[in-house]
Formats: sequence, C-alpha cells, structure tokens
Amino acid sequence: QEELEPLQVKQEQEEPEDQQIKEENQRFTVKSSLNAHIRTHTGEKPFSCLTCGKRFTVKSSLNAHIRTHTGEKPFSCVNCGKSFSQKSYLAEHTLIHTEEKAFSCVKCEKRFSRKQYLTEHIKIHTSEKPFSCVTCGKSFSHKHYLSKHMRIHTSEKPFSCVTCRKGFSIKQDLTRHMRIHTGQRPFLCVNCEKTFSLKHDLTRHMTIHTGEKPFSCMTCGKSFSQKQHLTCHMRIHMSEKPFSCVKCGKSFRQEQNLTRHMMIHKGQKPFSCMTCGKCFLRKHNLTRHMLIHTGEKPLSHC
Repeated sequence: QEELEPLQVKQEQEEPEDQQIKEENQRFTVKSSLNAHIRTHTGEKPFSCLTCGKRFTVKSSLNAHIRTHTGEKPFSCVNCGKSFSQKSYLAEHTLIHTEEKAFSCVKCEKRFSRKQYLTEHIKIHTSEKPFSCVTCGKSFSHKHYLSKHMRIHTSEKPFSCVTCRKGFSIKQDLTRHMRIHTGQRPFLCVNCEKTFSLKHDLTRHMTIHTGEKPFSCMTCGKSFSQKQHLTCHMRIHMSEKPFSCVKCGKSFRQEQNLTRHMMIHKGQKPFSCMTCGKCFLRKHNLTRHMLIHTGEKPLSHC
C-alpha cells in the first residue's frame, strides 16, 4: 500500500496538466479552425472580395460579405418570413418572437430582450457619445454609427446594386434604391390608399390628412408641416440666400430655384406642349399656353 501511494500522488499532479492539454486539443478539432485562429495573431487575410477588394481572415466571413453586394438573404424567419444575409442576424431577430423582454428602461419604460440593447438605448437619455471620429472629431453613441460615418472620409461604398452597379455606403440606402428597379412601394396610406417607396414620404404625406403643422417659426409663429419648409422660411428672416449661381452670381433661398435658374444659362426648356411642341422654361407658362388650344379663358380677378 505504501508503494502505491507515490504513484497515486503523481497521477493526481499530472491530471490537471493532461486535462488542460485535452481541452486545448478539443478547441481545434479541425486543422482549418486552427489555421483561422492563428491568423488572428498574424493578421493574415488571404480571402479577398473580387468586387471591392476587402480582405478577410476566414472564408465564411468573405461569403457573408459577398451577400452585401448581391443582396442575397438566404436565412428566413419561420415566424414572419423576414429574410437575412447572415445566420446570426436571423438568430437575433428570432428573439422578437420567442424571448420575453425582461430588460426595461427606467426613463421611458421601453423594454428589450437583451441587456446589451438596453445599455445601448440608455445612451439616448444620457447623451453619452463615447465613439469619436479620429478624422473630424464627431462623436457617436454607438460604434456602428461611427463605422458608417467613417465611410464619408474613406469614400467606401461596400453595398452595390446588382442591377445598375451603383454603390452605397449604407445598406438601407441600397434597400431604398432597389425599389426604383422593383417598383416596390411598401408604405400605404390608410386614408387614401396611396403608396410610397420611402417611409418618410408616407409620414410627410400623412400631414395632408391630419392638417398637422408641428414645425413653428420662433420669429413670426408661422407653422409648417415639414421641417425643410420651416428651414427655408427662416432664411426670409435671416436674409440668407445660400445657393449661388456660378455663372452670374445670383443667389437663392432654395436649391430648386437655383436649379431652375441654371436652365436659363443652359438654354433648357423642359416643359413642352403636347399639341404644338412649343417648349417653356417654367410649368406655369406651359399651363397658361395650353389655354390657347383648349379655348378656356383664364380666371380674371376683379
């Protein structure tokens, strides 16, 4: 019994080391997994995108990236049918249908399925912006907002239209652009059933039905249904005319007025009469001209 005791002690000492080796071997059961892991240390990126040249350490990352160019979304939700380009995005989306939203914001009571989503949301209330651009100094509340912003400086446009090859720096811009080719207008007005390709166009349209004018001038109190209308109106008080003609130097409050003015220099007359072919610079001049053909008398003011 005394002879066995040293052997037993030796086994007990070797077991943790053997177990550690076994665990290390289990981490890299496939040689390719070990090679991929080594690249995290060496920085090697052997897999290159043929479209934009971006490089990756793992082939699966390249395959996922290629879908940003092709628009392919092979992973579909069995609950609502929504499709995703990556399996991880689908897994995250599935939580909407299956997981309870246990994390609640103490400020606005909005609920989240994950603590990290709540942590990110809290920054809205605290105005915390920990992610700063090293080029221009602009700060952001989320890292992915900074990543998007950086493309302004790098001119990177990783999202390409498969139909016309136009590139975009933001994925949602590509999604919106694709509706030009598909004719898709997914946003429906419940009042008049008019459809729109962009959500903000529907939001703007709804003010016609509601009569809502939430944007008010602090100087004269005049209200507007759209923010850009208020911005344009404010230039009247400030005498601001930021849009200048490079040909003659004339300035305008609105960009569309400058665009219309430039037609004078270019000799453009985009509004043509379908009856006689006569062309006009402005639409209201064409409308007035059409009265010659219709015989309709223009309205007279007493």
